[in-house]
Amino acid sequence: MRHAIGACAALAAGLLAGALVMQGQQRGRVEDLAAGQFLVASRKLPDPNFAEAVVLLIQYDDQGSVGLIINKPSKTPLSRLFQDLEAAKERTDPVYRGGPVAQFGAMALLRARSKPEGAQHIFADVYRSADKHVLEKAITDRSGPSAFRVYAGYAGWARHQLEREVQMGAWHIFPARADTVFDPKPEEVWPRLIRRTELQIAGR
Repeated sequence: MRHAIGACAALAAGLLAGALVMQGQQRGRVEDLAAGQFLVASRKLPDPNFAEAVVLLIQYDDQGSVGLIINKPSKTPLSRLFQDLEAAKERTDPVYRGGPVAQFGAMALLRARSKPEGAQHIFADVYRSADKHVLEKAITDRSGPSAFRVYAGYAGWARHQLEREVQMGAWHIFPARADTVFDPKPEEVWPRLIRRTELQIAGR
């Protein structure tokens, strides 16, 4: 994963550095960056991979950052991704487009009262896993889309890259909420959060 982050970041950094001209744009606070935070794309963010995106940061450390776009369902149903799994044959809920890196890989977000084996805690009762057995068990246990979603690909930033984008006004930062991650109407998530941002700015 680290290699993929570096390769993607090298390409993306030039795009954003050249295109992000956001004078007067309200900036997020770099010190708020952490796993378990939402990145809400600015209206002026030029990268089409992240237009109107809401990203859940699932990893943030001195090596870089990793996130999943939570509000971009694809037209691919779970049944197609897990064709060999009997329990998946009736699953029509979509695979989500998690980001531009490693798009042929799959990662899941799960809600659980206790840590599932093979999963990593992100915040509150939300966990992540790329373990095939964890994903298949969740489907076999009939975990629905209100507690289990699968993402193809992820978003990756090299060390200090995300911080620069935040300073340029590309992202607004909010504490993540589990009910937003698993919102039944993902198309409404970005408009709702960007309006919240603009109301906060107007009130200052």
